[in-house]
Amino acid sequence: MNIGVVGVNHNLAPISIREGVSFTDLQKIEAINYLLDKEIEEVIILSTCNRSEIYIQSKNVDEKVKVVEDFYATFFDKPDVKEYLFVKTHREAIDHIYKVTAGLDSIVLGEDQILGQVKDAHEFSMQLGASKKKFNKLFREAITTAKEIKSTTKISQQPLSISYIGVKFLEEKLGSLEGKNALVIGVGKMSKLTMKHLEEEKINTIYVSNRSHGKVKEIENDFKNVVLIEYADRYKILNDVDMVISATASPHIVVRYDEMPKLERKIYMMDIALPRDIDPKINELENIEVYDIDNLKEIHDKNDQKRKELANIGYDMINKSIDEFVEWMDSTHIDPTIESLNDKCLEIREDTLDYIFRKLDLDTREKKIIDKMMTSALKRLIREPIINLKQTKDKGKREEYIKLVEELFEL
Repeated sequence: MNIGVVGVNHNLAPISIREGVSFTDLQKIEAINYLLDKEIEEVIILSTCNRSEIYIQSKNVDEKVKVVEDFYATFFDKPDVKEYLFVKTHREAIDHIYKVTAGLDSIVLGEDQILGQVKDAHEFSMQLGASKKKFNKLFREAITTAKEIKSTTKISQQPLSISYIGVKFLEEKLGSLEGKNALVIGVGKMSKLTMKHLEEEKINTIYVSNRSHGKVKEIENDFKNVVLIEYADRYKILNDVDMVISATASPHIVVRYDEMPKLERKIYMMDIALPRDIDPKINELENIEVYDIDNLKEIHDKNDQKRKELANIGYDMINKSIDEFVEWMDSTHIDPTIESLNDKCLEIREDTLDYIFRKLDLDTREKKIIDKMMTSALKRLIREPIINLKQTKDKGKREEYIKLVEELFEL
């Protein structure tokens, strides 16, 4: 099928290797032009934080992938990159393209971001004229199939991030988070993701506290309904909130049992830090329920298993689409013969009409009638051979038929 892929990704190469062979847009242009000059017919480069992969379509693809391997080592001046390169050709390469596009080869199974990245990579190559008939068909089919997989399985909707699962867990406990108040302790990545998810659930007010107040002030512009409170005042706000979510990098407990006030309303505490932020003994107090990562891990594992089950459905959809693409690829072998038949008809038509119009004194209307009749007759002549070429699935028989047609019509 003359399709191949060479590259590094998170499955085989550490980040130190991946970042060393990451492409800028200017480097993509340079690389694509270099590979096209090496008689590779089509080239698409996908470069993300987790992968750097070059897809090619070319005759003698098993030889051309070696050209791409050498290119990686010389272009980035990293001879050792060859130890981490993977190579796939023919159907295996096509399967890889489909799985990458659908997020089934990602660190987080079924993630959505890669779909847009593949679309961008394809469009980039199209603009350079490096993605033509075969890659345009392949990548459009891969993108369409990826969308169908996501729509059918809803695989991306099985949450895996601890912050998201934690917010959903609290939503289940409270019935709804809309109009509720929360205290978030910490301003690291986990806390920011938590605040983002809380905002999506239409939370009323998010009180934010951190040991370093300067870092807290940095997030004021990033979130709505955020109220900054001094770290020392974190206990004072507890009677005004419905939940507490703590995710600091502190090596020590930041919500202590012996400093807890008496609570007049029930609140839920979610500790998503490791080591833990919230003293487990607080669970013994009235009107408080404390949960930690272990409570969420079971949900995470169930969701991860569910994604794997849904991925199997995706694999079946991919295999069906690949079968259709391979059949289409096989049919493209007859394109030159069909094109030659049409060219032959055009040549006969032009020569014949030229002779007739020179010998007979015809008006414009008569010339148009003769032209239409001649064109129709020639199309009828080649219609059956073309239909038979398209309907012959057996490669051996198709090649024999192509040879017969070419001899018969002197193509």
